[in-house]
Amino acid sequence: MTKRPLPQAAFFCNNSRAIDNVYGEQRIEAVRSRTRLYAGTVGLSNFTEHVPHLQELEYIFTTWGFPSLDESQIASLPRLKAVFYAAGSVQGFARPFLASGVKIFSAWAANAIPVAEFTLAQILLSCKGYFRNTRECHLPDYRQSHRKCHSGTGIYGNSVALIGFGMIGRKLADLLRPYHLDVMVVDPFVPDEMLAAHQARRVTMEAAFAEAYIVSNHLPNLPATKGILNEPLFSSMRQDATFINTGRGAQVVEADLIRVLQDRPDLTALLDVTFPEPPVADSPFYTLPNVQLSSHIAGSIGHEVHRMADTVIEEFDRLVNGDPTRYEVTEKLLETMA
Repeated sequence: MTKRPLPQAAFFCNNSRAIDNVYGEQRIEAVRSRTRLYAGTVGLSNFTEHVPHLQELEYIFTTWGFPSLDESQIASLPRLKAVFYAAGSVQGFARPFLASGVKIFSAWAANAIPVAEFTLAQILLSCKGYFRNTRECHLPDYRQSHRKCHSGTGIYGNSVALIGFGMIGRKLADLLRPYHLDVMVVDPFVPDEMLAAHQARRVTMEAAFAEAYIVSNHLPNLPATKGILNEPLFSSMRQDATFINTGRGAQVVEADLIRVLQDRPDLTALLDVTFPEPPVADSPFYTLPNVQLSSHIAGSIGHEVHRMADTVIEEFDRLVNGDPTRYEVTEKLLETMA
């Protein structure tokens, strides 16, 4: 029996260093062993010069920095079957590929793991009142009044609201399970049986902000979610509550959040994302004592990025071997995913 020749594949990225970072030599070699791997890294600036050599291209491997191609550019790759994206959201580029009949596979589930872990740490510390407590430990009279520093209500039996229950929210709910927290969820698209499986209960947005001690944003990055978190919600938060944002900064009306934080020093905001990112030079986020900024580190960093490469290589193996894949992105999924 004639053995089918290996399919042609190529790395596409506007920054070849991103390929080196996410895949590294070990994962690049894994792709090379499975395909006829094209020698160059294709970006938007050199796409045209590479096209004549890619007429047999079937598979693209990529990560952050994937060039957004239009349908005419995709059509110039007549045998292209699938894109394997070793990163999270595909909202910025997926639709022209799907319209052209090219499958998209994303490592969004792998990228959800570190976000859930990061948020778990912040939730547990927030329940203990850690962030406000450490602020007060730096006040001038700390040595005389350290026993009066703020402490939270503790972890056991406390309440957490997850705004959005996609892959990150579900992983986070599972991580929270051993801590005996009341997990509330705001997500109209999630069926009741899924909430039950993750031991969470559905609430309205208003109830989430008014009742939960910790509110954590995990909304998908969609036009409908822009500016959805506003002053009435933030003003309704419980005494000493914490707002965590690892979703997107644009989902928050930041001027509203700033006003509420200025009026209520009991509240704490932990912001891994802002809009713009980083905040503008004169943003009060830099000076408000009840705000902690981090530089969008919740997602995959360091060695964690290799998990995303492993995920898409595993998806490639499943696809070419005829096994069920796990992380294909469809038009329907794009309507609600991050």
